[in-house]
Amino acid sequence: MKELFKNIKRIWPYFKKHKKYIIGMMICSILSITISIAVPIYNARLIIHLTNSIFTKLILTAIVILLLEISWSVLDFFQDMFIQKLYRESRYELEMKLGSEVLKLSDATLKHNGTGLFIERINSDTDTIAGCFTDLNRYIGNILKGIGIFIAIFIINKIAFIFLIVRLIILFIVQHKRVTELTNNQKKYRKERDKLTSFVGELVRGASDIKMLNAENSFLSSLDKKIKENNSISYKTRRINKNYILVEDVISNFFDFMLIVLLVMLIMNNNIEIATALIIHSYSNNIWSLSNIVSWFFDIAKDFNISTNRIFEIIDNEKYEKEIFGNTNLKHIEGNFEFKNVCFAYDKQKVLKDLSFSVNANETVAFVGKSGAGKSTIFNLLCKLYDNYKGMITIDGVDIKELDKNTIRGNITIISQSPYIFNLSIKDNLKIVKENLTTKEMKEACRLACLDEFIESLPDKYDTVVGEGGVTLSGGQKQRLAIARALVQKTEIILFDEATSALDNETQSKIQEAINNMKKEYTILIIAHRLSTIINADRILYLENGKIIASGSHKELLKTCKSYKALYEAEIIKKR
Repeated sequence: MKELFKNIKRIWPYFKKHKKYIIGMMICSILSITISIAVPIYNARLIIHLTNSIFTKLILTAIVILLLEISWSVLDFFQDMFIQKLYRESRYELEMKLGSEVLKLSDATLKHNGTGLFIERINSDTDTIAGCFTDLNRYIGNILKGIGIFIAIFIINKIAFIFLIVRLIILFIVQHKRVTELTNNQKKYRKERDKLTSFVGELVRGASDIKMLNAENSFLSSLDKKIKENNSISYKTRRINKNYILVEDVISNFFDFMLIVLLVMLIMNNNIEIATALIIHSYSNNIWSLSNIVSWFFDIAKDFNISTNRIFEIIDNEKYEKEIFGNTNLKHIEGNFEFKNVCFAYDKQKVLKDLSFSVNANETVAFVGKSGAGKSTIFNLLCKLYDNYKGMITIDGVDIKELDKNTIRGNITIISQSPYIFNLSIKDNLKIVKENLTTKEMKEACRLACLDEFIESLPDKYDTVVGEGGVTLSGGQKQRLAIARALVQKTEIILFDEATSALDNETQSKIQEAINNMKKEYTILIIAHRLSTIINADRILYLENGKIIASGSHKELLKTCKSYKALYEAEIIKKR
């Protein structure tokens, strides 16, 4: 219970905005408790009046009971209405909060854990918490109603009351042991289910590659193993639950029998009347159901605790590392940046070694080098996707560790070889970065990105939905749409990461034209696989083993850098 109260306190801020619904639920519960105390007492009177043939009081008592029962039903209706509204609003609050926190996670955290784990927590755990919180309120109300019936039986006969209390205590002990075992198994199950969800996500997203690699059997074998592991834990949990339920049923049946024996003895000793015994026996069923309600309450509390702990591992940064930004905001940046003696390693493998260079505003600079030389790492560090480096990186002379998120992410766009395009219309893909985007701005950005003619040829033009990951677009069209998105965003620094490496010559020329349209207006950095795309760059930096070994224009490097010249000549030979 201590953990339950702790988690209710943690989750309360996401429910307190809707406390009017909670107040409504509490009022309904209090009134229902009052009725639950009164109904057994009036039922006892009803039977007494019936056995004594006092018909006037009998009718009046029956009318009172009818009104109480109707009031009880009406209160239950309004209580359920408040519960549903609280569930809807609180789940929305939790999903939005968790969604925003997931977007703060570091790139390394997302890559290491897989997307399925976080999808499961946004979709499943928020639903569990919202449902459990409202159910906890409902069951607390039902428990209080049961307590009301207990009070009524205490008033009617104290010996029967003590008997029922003993029975309830014994069942509580059994239920506590059951919940403890189930909680441990449920934690294991949730952990394995996260893994399964991540794997299924990979299977669906990579379905085309799996088929082309003829690797269906391998993936299905892994899927079979993970599903069996999940089902095994689930089966074990259900079996434990069933075993305890069997024990509880046996205990309940035994006490049912003993209650009848007790009531007969009380009647024979003239301690109670037959009518009173009938009422106690009748309402003992409500006491039995109270033990079930308490059992369900424990089950809900268990699920609530597990899900709350899982989402606060993300919200409170307890387990998953988040990005850290500074507090300095630059409203407008020029686009100058510099690396000063930067060293960086992936899992102790050094990638950048005491790297230093600078780029001026509105300059177009290309990075060239063999695979693994550190080119993409430079981009990742500049975008602050990784923070565990030595040295200093500055934008307009300010250390990026001091800059806030909007200054960095609002002024840098990265366009990769396969940029992510959302399953939205072309227009909405552009409006993601600028909600108040005008038609004129949209068309101008697409014109500069050399995408306007293609869009105008589509039946729905800018309202064309491009499918998941932009599946209806070619690689070049995706990149030009990403360029248009960067132009709409108006970031001062635009990074092209191998943007033309897998394109045909015609598409490459269009991408090159789009890049040329942006020159002198933006600071442009290009990682080039095809050297023909960077011939006109203001400067070319040649990297080798995490260091810059040469710098200059294309013509200068052909004369001064043998490695660069060798790469360029190898590309010319390939074209032949």
